[in-house]
Amino acid sequence: MSNAQPAVVTASAYLTLHYRLAKLDGTDIVTTFNGNPATLMLGQGQLAPVLEELLLGLPEGTHKTFELDPGVGFGPRNPDLVRPVSRATLDENSVPGADYKVGDLVDFAAPGGGRFAGVLRELGESEAIFDFNHPLAGQPLRFEVNLISVL
Repeated sequence: MSNAQPAVVTASAYLTLHYRLAKLDGTDIVTTFNGNPATLMLGQGQLAPVLEELLLGLPEGTHKTFELDPGVGFGPRNPDLVRPVSRATLDENSVPGADYKVGDLVDFAAPGGGRFAGVLRELGESEAIFDFNHPLAGQPLRFEVNLISVL
């Protein structure tokens, strides 16, 4: 008989797990529970740092749900990130001739390379108002995890 303690999650652990990130109303944002589990290494940016921290110290076999307060998962909402964008800038930096609707997530080319995305809030003749906050910023979230194996 072996009394070996189950492996616990460390900052550089290699994990096989099912996880679900959901809104409090139960809407899944991302889930692996319907398919194959995820395999990931902590500290590699595959999960948000705040989510990795919740896993630290958990023993293999844990099935647990965490409630994240508003702003914990993806930061607080920043009102400075709600900005006007001229139609000319919009046309230059996004998909030409796209038929945007309020609520659309629009991908932009950033100055100096890279991309960023904003949610269209208002569309006027000469400018559009975009919210460049992460769509989940400032929202409470539920994080469910089932640790299948810890190496």
